[in-house]
Amino acid sequence: MAKSKPSNRSKRNRRDKERSILNGTQVPRSKIHKPQVALDTTALLIEATALLQTGQPDAALPVAQRALALLQPTSSKPTHLSLPALYLLGEIFLELGDPSSAATTFLQAVSLDPDGQIPENEGGGVEKFLWLAQLCEEGGEESIRWFEKGTEVLERDIVDLEAQMATGVKEDERGVLLEEKKRKLAAALCGMVEVWMTDLSLSPEAEAACTALITRALATSPNAPTLQTQASLLLSQCDLHKARSVLSQSLSLWQDLPPEHPDIPDFPTRISLSRLLMEAGMEDHAISVLEGLVAEEDGSVEAWYLGGWCTSLMAVLGRPSEEFEAGNGEDPMDESTLAKDIMKDGEKLNTSEERNTLLITSREWLKNSLRLYEIQEYEDDRLRDHALEVVKQLDGLLGDVGDDEGAVEGEEWEEDSDDSDDGDSKDGDVEAYENGQHGDLEMNGT
Repeated sequence: MAKSKPSNRSKRNRRDKERSILNGTQVPRSKIHKPQVALDTTALLIEATALLQTGQPDAALPVAQRALALLQPTSSKPTHLSLPALYLLGEIFLELGDPSSAATTFLQAVSLDPDGQIPENEGGGVEKFLWLAQLCEEGGEESIRWFEKGTEVLERDIVDLEAQMATGVKEDERGVLLEEKKRKLAAALCGMVEVWMTDLSLSPEAEAACTALITRALATSPNAPTLQTQASLLLSQCDLHKARSVLSQSLSLWQDLPPEHPDIPDFPTRISLSRLLMEAGMEDHAISVLEGLVAEEDGSVEAWYLGGWCTSLMAVLGRPSEEFEAGNGEDPMDESTLAKDIMKDGEKLNTSEERNTLLITSREWLKNSLRLYEIQEYEDDRLRDHALEVVKQLDGLLGDVGDDEGAVEGEEWEEDSDDSDDGDSKDGDVEAYENGQHGDLEMNGT
């Protein structure tokens, strides 16, 4: 969902003015004591955090940099006191789309807290290791090393919390924190599974490593995201029956919860879930998840695209889940399936009101995705090309039926796409897509 605008800019300006008066040049240097510096940096960090949380990372950056300059003067050796500013700067750089600067900042934090011993409320803890696991350019074994460092910190924290709870000290509060740590540990273990399934998939020990890690994750916190990772692993092992069972179990944990419930997985996790459901031949569940996503955030190019493709599959395959589970010789994620069935079976589809309705709905979802693609200057050419190809096929099949706007505004994009094909046919594009060359949208749940 869109982040809210900052409240009452004039009040913030007034506070800034008050701070400039307090810290003006009229105050003699001898009167500025360390408590005043601490007060100033705290105020700056609070202000930068508020700006970041209200969707203004560009404004938050200089404020956080001023805080770091106070905490870490160039003439002094850096100390752990600068950790809160470093962590905040790392998050700001991520929001600004600058992962390289974020990684550099988190590495600085690691140099000041190499074992994660400093408490999180002082800027220490595990987060820097988990971020570096995802940001390191080397990936593969380097990512695994950072994840392992993070899991060591989390396991130590869990042992400490369990010991404190055994003594009855703030048992309720510690219990909540313990569950949070366990969820974070399970997520880190699942992150390692995904690295083994992608960067290190050719390694001979990949399958054994994945099995061991997902077993640890399930024993730590068998929540919905952990079950999704298990399902993704099972699908990669061609164990469709068990994968479908695990996906159903994952859905059952949150599907009937109220919208704001904390146990509902975040938006990206549910996007990944929809892919897994489609890969497992569970399009009816996938479209339910995607409908919830676009109701929550109607500006997601990927959600609209996946919803359009999912509805196309439902129309063409009729989605007899039992038939698919028994095995009908077709891969539901094979993009050639739609083109083949529309071209060969179009007459039959035209006689089916239910299927026509699904195909019309599919075209609407895909056109919404393409409009948002242009507005947002989205960067995924294969998503665009595949959406255009399916819309073209649907237009040829349906004509103007159910289309209040006629041809997609993206006809210009289609021409651009044709120009950039260097003579290759559209069939070649679809073939490349079905062979897995579709970037971030490969249906592997990662």
